[in-house]
Amino acid sequence: MSSIKHLEQRIAVLIDVQNLYYSARHLYGRKVNFGEILKSVTAGRKLIRAIAYGIRTEAGEEKTFFEALKREGIEVKIKDLQVFPGGLKKGDWDVGITVDAIKFSDFLDAIILVTGDGDFVPLVEYIKNAKSARVEISAFGKSASSKLKEVTDDFLDLGKDPEKYLLKAKLTRKIIY
Repeated sequence: MSSIKHLEQRIAVLIDVQNLYYSARHLYGRKVNFGEILKSVTAGRKLIRAIAYGIRTEAGEEKTFFEALKREGIEVKIKDLQVFPGGLKKGDWDVGITVDAIKFSDFLDAIILVTGDGDFVPLVEYIKNAKSARVEISAFGKSASSKLKEVTDDFLDLGKDPEKYLLKAKLTRKIIY
């Protein structure tokens, strides 16, 4: 993996919200600090687009989260959770992220995918071989696909500094009688 980064690089950051959310929850029991991740992956380069791909649930409780992402300067693309007969639920943005990454790779120097999902391996290989853009991955190393880490130009393991990339756990007050 090379780590050639320079300040003149034009970049897009594409964030797989569900992947990072569930990785952080499973590994650390905490929520992700997406603003801090954006600062780190940008690394002083020219940020052209930052997009978070999220799922809206039936209850709609994620609305404040999406607003917080927007305050960080991150564009939010939202689609509804699919609920199938029998109760099966599905919500992912793999195709949408892939289409945007290919589209942006035509005029940007680097695409940063914030995900550990191994389904993106063919995308990374395609952009690296058929386009002139670099592809970088940022994810929690313990839950990221090993093949994805292997094929990328650069991998930022968010798990090496979890205090930086996770929100502080909220203290709950217990009332003792």
